[in-house]
Amino acid sequence: MAEEKNPKPENSTEKKPPAKAAAKKKEKPPKLEDKPFGEFIEQHYLPALKEALVAEGLEDITVSLSKQKVSLAGMSSDSEWAQVQGDWFGGQRHFRVYFPDEDIKGQLAFACFERSNVPSTIEPFLIDERKIDLKLLVFYVVQRLNGQKWLTWN
Repeated sequence: MAEEKNPKPENSTEKKPPAKAAAKKKEKPPKLEDKPFGEFIEQHYLPALKEALVAEGLEDITVSLSKQKVSLAGMSSDSEWAQVQGDWFGGQRHFRVYFPDEDIKGQLAFACFERSNVPSTIEPFLIDERKIDLKLLVFYVVQRLNGQKWLTWN
């Protein structure tokens, strides 16, 4: 008579090997917004912003990133902030998106001005948003310039 092997009970403490799918877990690429500040701005934000503004009819728009002292009419500052600068209409219209902490999730400010080299006011920008991403940064610049009636006539 052949001896039968007793199967192990279901609640055995023996460990099972991990499933192959779990072992080959794919790593997600980092979100665009998690990239280093300069890389995100240069490679993603500037091209997306320019594309959106050209789609709104601004053909001679130039956008760039710089780090400069913040200047206001009648006031100057010693601190330098990263700034996305937009200029068009023959260099007569300008906007600036300020990044004092060089972090898109940090404090942001905005200014728009024309026929001058410095803005007269700087206003808070995206202060109520919890999650800042590329689309939101582009959308709010377009919305702000449209509110100024520089893109379309309402």
